[in-house]
Amino acid sequence: MPEGSTASTPAVRASMKGNRGRDTRPERALRSLLFKEGLRYRVNAPPVQGLRRSADVLFPKARVAVFVDGCFWHVCPEHHRPATKNKEFWAEKFAENQRRDAETNRTLEEEGWTVIRAWEHEAPEKVAQRVISAVRRATG
Repeated sequence: MPEGSTASTPAVRASMKGNRGRDTRPERALRSLLFKEGLRYRVNAPPVQGLRRSADVLFPKARVAVFVDGCFWHVCPEHHRPATKNKEFWAEKFAENQRRDAETNRTLEEEGWTVIRAWEHEAPEKVAQRVISAVRRATG
C-alpha cells in the first residue's frame, strides 16, 4: 500500500477508492425528479465564494443548497455502523465530517441560504418535494 495510506488492508483501500463523491444514485434520482418539475440547478457547485464546500444540488437565484448525505460518512442515526477496524481513525473522521456539516449549515444560513440535508436512504420523491417547496417559496 502507498506510504501514508490509512486503510487497514488493500481491500479496504480499494473499497474506499470506489466510493463516489458526486453523482451518486440518490443524487441522480433527486435531480431527475427536480428536472421533471421544470427546475434548473447547478450540480456540485460552491454556494458561497471562498467556501471550499460544494452543494450536491444548488439553486443560486433561490439561494437553496441541497446536500444528499451518505449514511456511512455522515453518521446516519438509522443506518450508520461504526467501524470495527481502525476505530480511532474512523471516529475522528466521522466527528470531523459532522463538524464540517454543521459549520457549512451555519455559514450558509448566515449568508441567507436555505440548507436542505437529506439522507441517501430517504425516498427521492419526499426529498424532491422539500426542495421544490423551498425553491418555489424563495422565488415566489
